[in-house]
Amino acid sequence: MTPTTPYYLLEEPLLRRNLRLISHVARESGAEIILAFKAFALWRTFPIFREYITHTTASSPYEARLALEEFGSPAHTYSPAYTERDFPEIMRCSSHITFNSLSQYERFWPLAAAYEGHPISCGLRVNPEYSEIATDLYNPCAPGSRFGVLATDMPHVLPPGIKGFHCHCLCESSSETLERVWHHLEQKFGRWLPQLEWLNLGGGHLMTRKDYNVDHLIQILKHIQAKHPNLKLILEPGSAFAWQTGPLVASVVDIVCNRGIRTAILDVSFTCHMPDCLEMPYQPAVRNALSIGAEEADEATRTSAGVYRLGGNSCLSGDYMGYWQFDHELQIGEQVIFEDMIHYTTVKTTMFNGIHHPSIVMRKNDGTLQILRQYDYSDYRDRMD
Repeated sequence: MTPTTPYYLLEEPLLRRNLRLISHVARESGAEIILAFKAFALWRTFPIFREYITHTTASSPYEARLALEEFGSPAHTYSPAYTERDFPEIMRCSSHITFNSLSQYERFWPLAAAYEGHPISCGLRVNPEYSEIATDLYNPCAPGSRFGVLATDMPHVLPPGIKGFHCHCLCESSSETLERVWHHLEQKFGRWLPQLEWLNLGGGHLMTRKDYNVDHLIQILKHIQAKHPNLKLILEPGSAFAWQTGPLVASVVDIVCNRGIRTAILDVSFTCHMPDCLEMPYQPAVRNALSIGAEEADEATRTSAGVYRLGGNSCLSGDYMGYWQFDHELQIGEQVIFEDMIHYTTVKTTMFNGIHHPSIVMRKNDGTLQILRQYDYSDYRDRMD
């Protein structure tokens, strides 16, 4: 049975391909690699993940609870700020808790130290003041960042109970970038590393990208481990797990023309279902179409046959993106397929305007389709009350 559009299609063979590679890196390097829910949290797929990894990372009470109750192991939890209301749940669901500031440590570490449910290993997020992320929206080390403690603000001796550091400076980055980040991290915080038990190097390690130097990553991690044998290394990528594991499938519902520019209006929305396309902005690949880009496309190109802007079906004026050259004239009802739309989509979607939310479908190893989730009016209604 072919699902009705729109739907996200997760390909199990491609997911397992990524998981095998990630498992290989962990095995060869000695580091633990855990899943960051902020990029992927489809809990119906967790039985597959558990064949390859044992832990996940959370940034909120809901994510921590998902880790414990659905993944089956306590979370490595970091949040910019914990509250007295939420911290008991954070402790119940976490094996590791990282504090974003020394003031948060002072407020909440005594509670974690006295927790009787299970041992909790606590850490501090540190900011090496170095990042190669070009988009400030995603740069945790931009001047004035709210993330992490600066080396100049650290005490000479670590406070009691701090067992680890957490550093996150990457975004879909290379192993070469990680190496440069490590040099800055060690330069800024090296004096405290011998006092620690673990070092979490955060996410953004896009090791499943085709051109990523996996061997170099393994070498870096081995080097750090050899130099600091007291440290257990932890990586928590998000995109790498779900990178290129499936598309978002949409259909054309209308074609409108304004001053020669044709827009194919789809049964999905950029702002609702592909928010990074407007936030970052990130431009996806469209199957069987060539992106010609708004900046490069002159008027003649934009009005030529087979060229369309793709528009979402919401009332936001800016719910459209780019210019794509198809090899034919689009027809109403025809499918338009956005590639690589599994990571950072389902976790960030909204029901703005009450637009029908895409279903979530998985193509299993045997080729059959399994509908993981379908949405209807009640999902929209129940978010309001």
